[in-house]
Amino acid sequence: MTIKNLLMEYDVILASASPRRKELMQLICPSFRVIPADCGEAVPEALSAGDVPGFLSFQKCKCIADVYQKAVVIGCDTVVTTADGEILGKPKDKADAARMLKLLSGRMHTVDTGVSISYKGHTDTFTETTKVWFKDLTDEEIEDYINTGEPMDKAGAYGIQGEGTLLVDKIEGDFFNVVGLPVSKLAGKLHEMLD
Repeated sequence: MTIKNLLMEYDVILASASPRRKELMQLICPSFRVIPADCGEAVPEALSAGDVPGFLSFQKCKCIADVYQKAVVIGCDTVVTTADGEILGKPKDKADAARMLKLLSGRMHTVDTGVSISYKGHTDTFTETTKVWFKDLTDEEIEDYINTGEPMDKAGAYGIQGEGTLLVDKIEGDFFNVVGLPVSKLAGKLHEMLD
């Protein structure tokens, strides 16, 4: 049975407010509910950058699964990490966006998306990693991109699915992971859990 047909038999909840994740989730499941998790994003200091998205996705998933115990709940979190290990969240303002883009300019960074799936008290968590290389960016290119408004609600201050694609030299790994949801791997994990 295809994943789309399989998921038609379940109440599926995406615990994310991201319009990009909602759009990508429709590739797997034509009918699902969106119930954003509002459980804070405090992270234990001992966690490495690579473990943060899995931890946060689990917290978001659990927050919703505790209420909707008969549903298949999917929680996600995406983290952008510089080559020096600095985690880049969403920029606070234009100056912060410029700082982030300068850190990424001409270098490789990683995008890790943690995904947690919960069903009937069992939760499976995985993290997908994609490497992204930016072109060398001029101050003018950075300013022009920031003026589009696109970077302001995105981790790492860019959206690869939009005009941010012009900043990227190459990627290694799942493109959709950089957008915010590793679609193929999620579909496989759902099949394993529910079939």
